[in-house]
Amino acid sequence: MPVPVGEAFRLFTELPGDWLPPAHTFIRDPVLIAMEPWAGGRFFERGADGTEITRGTILEWAPPGRLVVTWRIGPGWQPVRTDENASVIEIEFRAKGPGISEVVLTYAHLDRAGDFGAQLRTAIQSQNPGETLQRYADLAERHQNRV
Repeated sequence: MPVPVGEAFRLFTELPGDWLPPAHTFIRDPVLIAMEPWAGGRFFERGADGTEITRGTILEWAPPGRLVVTWRIGPGWQPVRTDENASVIEIEFRAKGPGISEVVLTYAHLDRAGDFGAQLRTAIQSQNPGETLQRYADLAERHQNRV
């Protein structure tokens, strides 16, 4: 990432609506996608009618270096309602030089998704970074000259 660690963390946590692809949202045309900035907070979407769907729970909030959140994705790429069946994503933001960050995502507990866990593992292990990570990288690129 062409931004310092603190900015990489901020972009990830404050602007998820900018990096999450529209096709990956649970609510059609959400008016808000946000992370509540504390352990126990939600990563959620809100629709124009006030409907909310929790994408995950913040398990660890340690700016600027670490974020751990449950990933409530289940069969058919649909949301699961509780963290019991959610996997976990650990995100580490590491300095790799002046103004350069490395962002490392580690997925755990994919087995909680049952048979769908194998499909998740295949998608994660793909050589392609995926649209979500590409959008996040593009967001960092756009913000690089602002910091």
